[in-house]
Amino acid sequence: MGLLAQLFTWWNGETIATRLWTARHGRRVGEDAEGNVYYQTADGARRWVIYDGEMEASRVPPEWNGWLHHTWQDPPTVAPFPRKAWEKPHVPNLTGTEAAWRPPGSLHATRPRAPQDYEAWTPD
Repeated sequence: MGLLAQLFTWWNGETIATRLWTARHGRRVGEDAEGNVYYQTADGARRWVIYDGEMEASRVPPEWNGWLHHTWQDPPTVAPFPRKAWEKPHVPNLTGTEAAWRPPGSLHATRPRAPQDYEAWTPD
């Protein structure tokens, strides 16, 4: 990302202020499968994530989400999250993307074309 984008936008990724705060106060704790990097202060009071790419909260896996919100003390790099056999892998929210689910009858679902023998009724 360019320097100007970092100076004037916050939605494209970390800003200069976030980068400086992280360099000064942050201690890297770990990284998830999507490349997001997690930090905390020395006393562990503040925890945050630097996204790799689009800043979308649903991209944070459940084990890291619990650690960010102080649900458990140890990060998943120290105490791995127990997985059940029936659990599916984490998928971010796909709403608004091409991969979003479109149920039958939805305005965005692909439907078969109407037969060509249809004739519109017109009143006499």
